[in-house]
Amino acid sequence: MSSEGEPPLSFTTVAELAVALRQLMQASTALIEEHGPPGPVAELVTAHLGCDLGDLAYVAEGFPTWERANLQRGVDAYLAAYSPAAEWFGISSMNRDHEDLATVVSRPGRMQQISAVTHGTAAIGPDEAMEVVQFGLAPSVAPDGSPVFIGVRTTERFGPPECRVEILAAQRPAAVAVRGEVERLMRLHDVFRGQVLSFGVSEHRGNELLNFLPRPGLAADQVILPAGLLDAIERHVISISTEADRLRAAGQHLKRGLLLHGAPGTGKTHTVRYLMGRMRDCTVILITGQAMRFIEPAAALARRLQPAMVILEDVDLVAEDRSFHDSSSPLLFALLDAMDGIGADADVTFVLTTNRAEMLERALVDRPGRVDLAMEIPKPDRQARERLIRLYAGRLALDADLAPVIEATEGATASFIKELLRRAVLAALRSPGELHALTDADLATATRELTAQHHALTRSLLGHAGDDPEGPGPGPGGGGLVPGGPGPRGPRMRRG
Repeated sequence: MSSEGEPPLSFTTVAELAVALRQLMQASTALIEEHGPPGPVAELVTAHLGCDLGDLAYVAEGFPTWERANLQRGVDAYLAAYSPAAEWFGISSMNRDHEDLATVVSRPGRMQQISAVTHGTAAIGPDEAMEVVQFGLAPSVAPDGSPVFIGVRTTERFGPPECRVEILAAQRPAAVAVRGEVERLMRLHDVFRGQVLSFGVSEHRGNELLNFLPRPGLAADQVILPAGLLDAIERHVISISTEADRLRAAGQHLKRGLLLHGAPGTGKTHTVRYLMGRMRDCTVILITGQAMRFIEPAAALARRLQPAMVILEDVDLVAEDRSFHDSSSPLLFALLDAMDGIGADADVTFVLTTNRAEMLERALVDRPGRVDLAMEIPKPDRQARERLIRLYAGRLALDADLAPVIEATEGATASFIKELLRRAVLAALRSPGELHALTDADLATATRELTAQHHALTRSLLGHAGDDPEGPGPGPGGGGLVPGGPGPRGPRMRRG
């Protein structure tokens, strides 16, 4: 029944009334859960900031995951300067990895709890790592003294993985100021500066990865090149960096491009490794293979960390690759754009190596200024081959006539000579006694091995053009590359 003037109830049975009441209670429970009393995290945040949850100002910035160590260093430096006694804490909350910090904090009490900080590690060198916060908050103050909370997390927020700094404050200008200061301190304490870095690709993670590599240490006498060639390379790469300030003052540009070209195995990579070791204060970024797609972030990193050197090995493979970059430009033109866009005043060297300069020549001619020095690394001449034999003998003396080996290696590369000397050492080790020197017999044995018919492809892979790997090759008895050379091993000379 209903009172006079009121609409009649629509329930025709007690059962329908019971169902409606149950739905009302469920809806009420859901509203209570959604807008229930604040949890301990919310109480802590509002007490520190002095404002209601609805008045929170939220500011965030995301970085690639390979910046985790830099982000941690920036936040640590900020806390040390403004709130050295601050203590980190974590939050246990549903979907915390997929929601921003303001949303996580605002959840009702039953859906959030204070918990331990989640930690991880991040590399800061070839053999060093540091602890980083994976998810955590710390109370602090803005540069103007107003209270803030700083949060750090590593997350996969519906896209590529990233690390984030998130700031909660009562006023947005305070949060923005904190973010700016953290970023400034990140760059001041950058772990990448002066390191040798390599971009790589991980299909599992779906993003670029940055690895630390040890810096090579090669002396100039370990780089066997024609007279004057290494000096010209050093003037172009090293002298410009040394005189950077004076060149800028004279209105000259610093950015430069070096192209090293030549047959495989002649020493292009070896020369680059020398430059890496020679410029010890220079940040080096190495890109090869599929990682060429990351030339744009690599160029940006180089400008940030100058003086820097970006090395792109086997860049002719980029010229052949017809796949397209994110900007819908072929990779080669993305590379040239990155080289052009870095700015003439940047103390950055781009070093390109290639086995086939003709693959690049047209693109480089059509867009001049990207490469301003091209140097061919030739196969070693007679004098260079002798120096290479002595170099690759290492600590061992050479009690041998080197003329037959020098003649046999006509047209060979440094890689071929290096392998020949290793085989000579292995031959010497097969005899009893302590090894102090290599003899004629040791060198002859190694030469016969590498000139045997079944090693035609080996010779080709090592860069020796002495014969056709598809042809018949030298006959039995070790002829081929050593006409009139020694026969079977003779009496062994005393070593030392």
